[in-house]
Amino acid sequence: MAAICAGALAVAGCSVGTGAGDSGRLNVVTTTEILADLVQQVGGDRVSASSLVPAGGDPHSYEPTPADAKRVAKADVTFTNHLLLEPQSLIKTIDANADKDAPNVSLAEAAESYGAHVIPLVENMGLDVLWLGLRVRGTGKARGATRTSSVRLAATKLDGPGKLVAYLTESLGRPDRYFDSTDGLGPGDSTTLPPAAHTHLNWAFTKPGVYHLTLTGSLDNGGGKPLQPLGSGTFTFAVGVEPHSVKPADGGTATVLGEGHTDLTVDLDTGQVYAYSDAKKVGATQSQVPASKLVIDVPNKALVAVPDDPRFAFLGKPGSRIHQLPQAVLGKHVHGEIDPHLWQDVANAKAYVQLIRDTLISKDPDGKQTYTDNTAAYLNQLTDLDDYVRTTLATIPPDRRQLVTTHDAFGYLASAYGMTVAGFVVPNPAQEPSVEQVRKLSDTIRNLKVAAVFTEPNLARRASVLVQVAHDQGVQVCSLYGDAFDDHARTYVEMMRHNADELKRCLGETR
Repeated sequence: MAAICAGALAVAGCSVGTGAGDSGRLNVVTTTEILADLVQQVGGDRVSASSLVPAGGDPHSYEPTPADAKRVAKADVTFTNHLLLEPQSLIKTIDANADKDAPNVSLAEAAESYGAHVIPLVENMGLDVLWLGLRVRGTGKARGATRTSSVRLAATKLDGPGKLVAYLTESLGRPDRYFDSTDGLGPGDSTTLPPAAHTHLNWAFTKPGVYHLTLTGSLDNGGGKPLQPLGSGTFTFAVGVEPHSVKPADGGTATVLGEGHTDLTVDLDTGQVYAYSDAKKVGATQSQVPASKLVIDVPNKALVAVPDDPRFAFLGKPGSRIHQLPQAVLGKHVHGEIDPHLWQDVANAKAYVQLIRDTLISKDPDGKQTYTDNTAAYLNQLTDLDDYVRTTLATIPPDRRQLVTTHDAFGYLASAYGMTVAGFVVPNPAQEPSVEQVRKLSDTIRNLKVAAVFTEPNLARRASVLVQVAHDQGVQVCSLYGDAFDDHARTYVEMMRHNADELKRCLGETR
C-alpha cells in the first residue's frame, strides 16, 4: 500500500483514507472510491476522504450498513454522484444521517453549472423481442417528493388463461419476484422505485393467450405520512397469439409493441399510468401510449425452458416451456434517463473538481488558498489526461471503435472520444448458456467485426458467457475500469490512462 500511495499524485496524497476523521482534517465521506480520490486531490492535507462503497464494490448495488450511517453522521461534508447511480437505500442513509450543517452534494446533478455535459442513458441490447421494464417519470415536486421518496407500483388485477410472474434475476442468479399471480395477487405483489427511475424485469407467462394486467401507483414521501394515490392502468399482453387480432383494454384500435424498449410507467407529475417507449418503435412521434390502447406482443420466439434449478420452481416444472420477455441486463439495475457515469469524460471530471473545491471552501474558508491551488494544479493534470485519452483513441481505426462490454458505463467515453457502444443480452448465470444465447453473442461479435471485448475487474462474474463466446470467436478479452478501482489503478488518472491504453492495445492493431 505504501508503494501505491507513493505513486499517487503528490498534490493530494493517497486516496485510500479509512474515514477515521484524522484530527485537524475535514472529514469527507463519498459514495465511491472515484469521488473520494477527486476530493483528496482537491483537499490535500486538509482533508481525509473515504468511500462508503468498499474497494472493488459495485456502487449500483451496494447496501449500506449501520456503520455507514455512523460514518455519515460524523462527516463534515458528503458527496454522492446520484442521478440514480447509487441505490436509493444508500442515498436514504446519507440524507437521513448527514448533519444538517454538513454540505451534502450530488455531484452529477450540480456539476452542469460548472460545464459538465450530460447525455441520455441509451441501452441497446439488440433483443429480438420486446424489452419491457418499469419506470417512474417526473419529479413529483408538487406532491412533495424528494430523492428519498418512493413510488409503489402494485399489480392489483390479472385476467388471463395462465399465470404471470414478473421477476428480477439478481447478479448471482437469485430470482426476486415482484408480481406473482401463481398464488393470487395481494399486497406483496408490488415494487418500489425512486422518482425518475427505471428498472429491468423478466415477464413470464405460463400459458398462451390474452392477458390483462392492472398496475396501480402510489407515492410514499416517508416520515409516516399516508401514501398518496396516483393512477392505474390496464395493459394487454398477446402471448403466443397474433397481436393485431387482439383488442386493447378500451376496445379500440391497438398500438402493438413487439420490439425495442418499453416501460410500464407511472407519472409522478400527472398521476397517469402509461407505456413509455422508444418513439421509433411506436410508429409515430409519440413516446407515451395510454395503457388502455396498448397491446404488448409476447411472441412464440419468446418461448424458453424453465431451468432445472429449485430457485425457479415458481415458473413450473423444469424443462416445461413458458413465454418470457427477458430483463436484458443481469442483476438489479435501477437507473434514470440520464447516464450517471459522467467521469468517463475527463471534461466532466474537471467540472466535478471545481464543484468539490467550492464546497470544501464553503465548509472550511480558512483552507481556501489550499483548495484553490490544489484544484488549479489538478485541473492542469486533467487537461493533460483529456488530451492523452483523445490522442490515444484517435489512433484506433474508425471501423474498429466498437465497445462490447459487461456494463453500460462507457457512454460518456464513447461520446467524448469517438467510440461506439454495442449492446447485448447478459444471460442468467443460474443456467448454462443456451445455444441461442451463444449464437446471439457470436453474431454480434462477428457482424460488427469486433476486435476485442471488455470486462470490468469488479464485474468478472457477469462476464462468463461473453468471455466464452470471445474465446470461441478468437477475440481478445481485455479490461476497462468503469465504476471502481482495483489494486492496479488506485486513482482516477491511473484509471483513465489505463482505459485509453487498453482500448488502443486491443482495438488499435490490425489483426
